Order: sequence, then structure tokens, then C-alpha cells
Amino acid sequence: MARARNKDDLLKFAMENYSKLMDIISKMTENQMNTLFDFSGDKSKKEAHWNRDKNVRDVLIHLYEWHQLMLKFIENNADGKSNIPFLPPEYSWKTYGAMNVMFWNRHQNTSLEGAKAMLAESHEKVLALADKYSNEELFTKKYFSWTGTTDLGSYFVSTTSSHYDWAIKKIKLHCKKIV
Repeated sequence: MARARNKDDLLKFAMENYSKLMDIISKMTENQMNTLFDFSGDKSKKEAHWNRDKNVRDVLIHLYEWHQLMLKFIENNADGKSNIPFLPPEYSWKTYGAMNVMFWNRHQNTSLEGAKAMLAESHEKVLALADKYSNEELFTKKYFSWTGTTDLGSYFVSTTSSHYDWAIKKIKLHCKKIV
């Protein structure tokens, strides 16, 4: 899927990919749902997330927590005077893998149904927030000082449609392995 370059596409692609993700999950067999993810046999899967996430709940919680980062990023900088980074202060783009593990640990007692509900709610909140901004505000680089050298829309795309696409690919690959 193409990367959104305007507000209409941002909202459309986010809704489409979220729907695709939920549809794939709804069609999973009981065996696919109950079998732990195991990508260890594929040597090309070197990124940490291939070992981190063990089930659908873990993937959904990862998406939910990144929605929370997005919502907090906007909230922290909404006054127009702040310049608070996207990631929490104890993490950087070099160490965010540890943050993802922290999210994973935080939700080991969250149920799949709970994760679905949390993600559905945060998805709606993120899209409602994106909808409040104009196309210019979303897709003009450096429009807001707190987005650094990029545009606000890129943050929304990364935490919605692109992230959903990542989840779709991961879950589909798991389902292919488990008949």
C-alpha cells in the first residue's frame, strides 16, 4: 500500500488497514489463535519483534501502546510552546526496542479481548485527533517545531496504517505456518 501523503489518504488507509487486520484476526482458526508465534526457523527474521511477540494479543498491545505514544505526543505539545519528543525521555530511537519489551511485559496479563477493545478505542481516538488537523498542518514538514524535521502526518501514518500493515504481515505469516 502506498504511504499517505494527504489527510484523506491518511484517514482512509488507516481505516482500511485496521479493518483488514481485524478481519484477518476474526478469520483465524482456533489452532492459529492458540499456537504461539514461532519465527525462529526463518533466519531472515532478525528484528527483535520476531522473537518478542508470541501471540495476537502481543501484536495488538504493541499497536495500542504506540497509539498512546501518539496521543501523548500531541497532548504534550498542544500548547504550541513545548517541544517534548515522541518517545519517553528514558528512550531514544536507538533504544526504543527496550521500550517495546517494556510494553510487552506490561501487558502479559491483558486478555486478547481486552487488547482488542483497547486497540479499537485508541484507534478511534488517534483518527479523531488526526481529523482535527488540516492537510497543511499534517503534511508540511516542520509546520510544528515539535515534529523536528518531519511532518505530523508521518507520525500518524507510522502509528496507524504502516503499523497495521506490519501487524497484518506478521499475523498472516503466522497463519500460513499453522494450518
